[in-house]
Amino acid sequence: MKELIDYVARSLVENPDEVQTTEEWDGQRYVVHLDVAETDMGKVIGRGGRVAEAMRSLLKVAAARQDTRAVLDIGD
Repeated sequence: MKELIDYVARSLVENPDEVQTTEEWDGQRYVVHLDVAETDMGKVIGRGGRVAEAMRSLLKVAAARQDTRAVLDIGD
């Protein structure tokens, strides 16, 4: 799941080397943390949060296919 978010984020930003994704289990679900350069934050979030919401939807589908739950946390 982390790899999916990493791939999408690197495709969107101008500084793909600064994209960092981490994944942790909090007991009930996976939490995927996405950090990008400050200048690329708007590209990852998108107008009105549409890009971020699309990435969250993709993550939920990927998690459902593995019979688990996941959420996306963008930024600090």
